[in-house]
Amino acid sequence: MPLVTTKQLLLDAQKGGYAIGAFNVENMEMVQAVVAAAEELKSPVIMQTTPSTVKYADMSYFYATVKNAAEKASVPVVIHLDHGNSFELAMQALRVGYTSIMIDGSHRTFEENIALTKSVVKACHPSGIPVEAELGKVGGKEDDLEGGYENPYTDPKEAKIFVEKTSVDSLAVAIGTAHGVYKGIPKLDMERLSEIREVVSIPLVLHGTSGVPDDVVMGCIQRGICKVNYATDLRISFSNGVKSVLKEHPETIDPKKYNAQGREKVKQYVMSKIKVCGSVGKAK
Repeated sequence: MPLVTTKQLLLDAQKGGYAIGAFNVENMEMVQAVVAAAEELKSPVIMQTTPSTVKYADMSYFYATVKNAAEKASVPVVIHLDHGNSFELAMQALRVGYTSIMIDGSHRTFEENIALTKSVVKACHPSGIPVEAELGKVGGKEDDLEGGYENPYTDPKEAKIFVEKTSVDSLAVAIGTAHGVYKGIPKLDMERLSEIREVVSIPLVLHGTSGVPDDVVMGCIQRGICKVNYATDLRISFSNGVKSVLKEHPETIDPKKYNAQGREKVKQYVMSKIKVCGSVGKAK
């Protein structure tokens, strides 16, 4: 089917008490793996690219790959810009055809974040493209943006003001998750999430979920998270698949042989997280 936006998918998830998995893809095999997993479980799915990914290979390459996969699929597929770091990049994604756009102004002041987000919303909404923003600062590192701030958590009162002033469609909240590989088990501020849910009516997004225990993620979904992002563990899964082939058969020179194993590892990982999100059978 044609690519869809995140707008109705997230509203349906919010109403139904589940979440949609959002998976960062780096190559054709990862795109194939994510769609195959979604097809097998009859789940909607979101595929994402970050600024560093689209810098490595032009945004139009990823758009074309995901668009082709979506048109051959029987489940809803979204192509989303993850952590768009400028108005210009967001507009590039809009022009290319991305069906969901994140503008991340969380590393700016509260007022600057509002102004930047509002400008992207104003540009995207006439085309029916929803916008995700971030308030608070998720720890770790996403592309070239460093986390780990003195007061990184999303303030519920600020979240209410932010959503009202920007008219953003979904909001990524900072409750203790981090990008990259965790050193130990993350401890999330679940009460803060509930407080945000009480004052913000739009779908909420959880970033930095790779490495967060599944039961904790499910607890977040029960408290209002409607989109769950996974990136680091997909890269690890793909790399482990490739390494396993080269370790057992170091003479292998055909990329299709080791990439196929990477693809299978990503598919199995994505299937496990779709089940965690509770979106099995939710494709319409």
